[in-house]
Amino acid sequence: MTTHLVTVRNDIKRLIKGHKTNGEKLHILDVGGRKSPYTIQLPANVTLLDVPQEEGTREELNLGFTKDILTTIQKKRSNIKDVIIQDMTKSTLPDASYDAVVCIEVIEHVEADDIFIKNIAKVIASGGWAYFTTPNGDYIKNEGPNKNPDHVRHYTRLELQTLLEKYFDRVDVHYGVKTGKYRVQGLRSYSVKRPIQTLQSIFSNIINRMQSKDVADTAEETAHLIAIGYK
Repeated sequence: MTTHLVTVRNDIKRLIKGHKTNGEKLHILDVGGRKSPYTIQLPANVTLLDVPQEEGTREELNLGFTKDILTTIQKKRSNIKDVIIQDMTKSTLPDASYDAVVCIEVIEHVEADDIFIKNIAKVIASGGWAYFTTPNGDYIKNEGPNKNPDHVRHYTRLELQTLLEKYFDRVDVHYGVKTGKYRVQGLRSYSVKRPIQTLQSIFSNIINRMQSKDVADTAEETAHLIAIGYK
């Protein structure tokens, strides 16, 4: 597994473990979680929410829900409580209807980010939390040949902190995942047909996880911002 995936899953597991409940599983809303591997097998009841897939850029980048994707997800995921096709910037979900929200590599795609965060905060019950990751705008600039064409913006740490503090009582924003050749090699897919590539990818991910320790305050050469907002 990639360093980003391992980091996110470990963080979410820690948040779930520290969340006070009456013995019931948490209800988590996974925003943009159409094919999200981040909430698979978590000890929680997960609702997936994503926008309907549209023609153009979203379709080319395989973003959003389709009926086929929904059917596949529901067959494969045992912890899925519900699936919602909706734009979070136009949310009709009841206030305080979830214990937590997970939003992985999504906010950079959203034009109306203020209302997006506001609506996420509204659906979280008191004592809950929201977990976000997004590209590190202190290092990965908004312009250039490598910019994803569907990214509206890349946030700096201060920009993301300022935005989240408008709607959450307490916010922690830090950096994560060291960039470089080992991260890039670790992103290659595993395949029994390519055993050498698979071994290189596994080895690279191990090295990258070691490199990524203690980078929470390192703006340069880190790939992501990781943010937690507490209600």
